Amino acid sequence: MSESPKLICLGNPLLDIQATVNAEYLAKYGLKANDAILVDAASSDPRMAIFDELSKMDNVKFIAGGAAQNSARGAAYVLGKGQVGYFGCVGEDQFSKQLLAENDAAGVISLYQVKPDIGTGKCAAMITGHNRSLVTDLGAANHFTPDHLDKHWSQVENASFFYIGGFHLTVSPEAIVKLGKHAQETGKPFVLNLSAPFIPQFFKSAVEQVLPYTTIVIANESEAAAYAESFGLECENDDLVSIAKHIVNGSTTRTVIFTHGLEPTVVVSAAGDASFPVKPLAENKIVDTNGAGDAFAGGFMAALVQGKKIEEAIDVGQWLASLSIQEVGATYPAEKLQYQA
Repeated sequence: MSESPKLICLGNPLLDIQATVNAEYLAKYGLKANDAILVDAASSDPRMAIFDELSKMDNVKFIAGGAAQNSARGAAYVLGKGQVGYFGCVGEDQFSKQLLAENDAAGVISLYQVKPDIGTGKCAAMITGHNRSLVTDLGAANHFTPDHLDKHWSQVENASFFYIGGFHLTVSPEAIVKLGKHAQETGKPFVLNLSAPFIPQFFKSAVEQVLPYTTIVIANESEAAAYAESFGLECENDDLVSIAKHIVNGSTTRTVIFTHGLEPTVVVSAAGDASFPVKPLAENKIVDTNGAGDAFAGGFMAALVQGKKIEEAIDVGQWLASLSIQEVGATYPAEKLQYQA
């Protein structure tokens, strides 16, 4: 296997514990149907019980997760073996072995930092209809350190593209900035996904620290609204073009992409704004929307690596997202399908 992946991803590797629940179960823990929150094993948060409860449910599935790792596997689905490398921190346990095996099977090069004394992170994904409520205990993922990048710096130097999962802004902004500086100095695309509304809400300073290095920012409509609120924008929270212009912030090299469910994807840069309709998928083909945004990002990044323009990369992203939502969890068809424009 090539040890010089073209695309490097950085994020929080997690084992997804996914089950279908009802509205009453969410209400019991004060959870929203479509949201993402963090809990801490060291605290007395009653929501820590969710992991055990879900694990015992009849319909439970254990899936290799973590948003950026999902995207890495998606990019590898398009690009093939050895083209995608993934950084993150895991424990030395059966969960990390499962994550490693899934990455190997997908063709992703795992560049894990391993903490033997801390458990691998986990995410409870509670599905209600087409919504998913995520509760995450980061575990070892919260202990990634920038010096681990130094140990694999040749892979960083040989890579041509970088993709950062926004969840990592809660872990090591220093590691993101380290990659961002390298990308800026060498003229390589540097892509940040905001990943969840709580990132711009509660980690605003980390967002501000990393944004100057970005060439592309990806988010969905709820993350855009959270950004607008956090940064005190005077526009309406659903005015995606105005919010995107604030993120572009006069840069001639930055593009902002807002996905919006079944609504058109919005793209804003110094050149102007455009929108790209989503190809509809028959309701009866939708199996699970958890990870659709990760799949979009994976397909989008793969297309950039292939030299495609942003317009076509968005189409590849939408194509891979539509494949993923016909599977359970953030996974892709066992059969290798080819994108056709």
